[in-house]
Amino acid sequence: MTFKLAVLASAAALAAAPAFADIVPGEAAPDFTGVDSNGVSHTLSDYQGKTVILEWTNHGCPYVQRHYEGNMQALQTAMNTGDDVVWLSVVSSAPGMQGYVQGAEANDLTASRGASPDAVILDPEGEIGRLYGATATPQMVLIDADGLVQYDGAIDDSPRGPADEALNYLRAAQTALDEGRTPDPAQTQAYGCSVKYAS
Repeated sequence: MTFKLAVLASAAALAAAPAFADIVPGEAAPDFTGVDSNGVSHTLSDYQGKTVILEWTNHGCPYVQRHYEGNMQALQTAMNTGDDVVWLSVVSSAPGMQGYVQGAEANDLTASRGASPDAVILDPEGEIGRLYGATATPQMVLIDADGLVQYDGAIDDSPRGPADEALNYLRAAQTALDEGRTPDPAQTQAYGCSVKYAS
């Protein structure tokens, strides 16, 4: 194949791929419906009036594994309190790709790691991931009780350092909201493994 034909083929493939959305802090979070590891359907708009945390995850990713050595579980426990907060872990890995799980395996992982999300949403087609422009695992999105995105991006400011010494952006964003302030930063570049979407 000539270079020109290769470029045209690549451009055609990109044009055929589903587009990624741009998430803008302060604007309405895109509504979605997803099915969890127990076959239960969840629609974001049903959680109006609650804080919703979206966590993109991939159990095969070393960055996710590092945070699940205790940091993520502690964060879930600290932030997922009462009936006013909903924590949804989202798996956007496609079948055959790193991190892909079906219901029973997702449940086993949650139990073995001592994790406590309200649900693990299975997104093998990547529809929710692309809707939120999710590019990495872990990636976090904080949606307030009014349905507005308040934070989107990395879990903290330390891709390689100890999580307990890092600035946790998600926790800082929630603290800012609790104190009546706008989160700053409200958006960062997520680090980790690329989300394993279908090609």
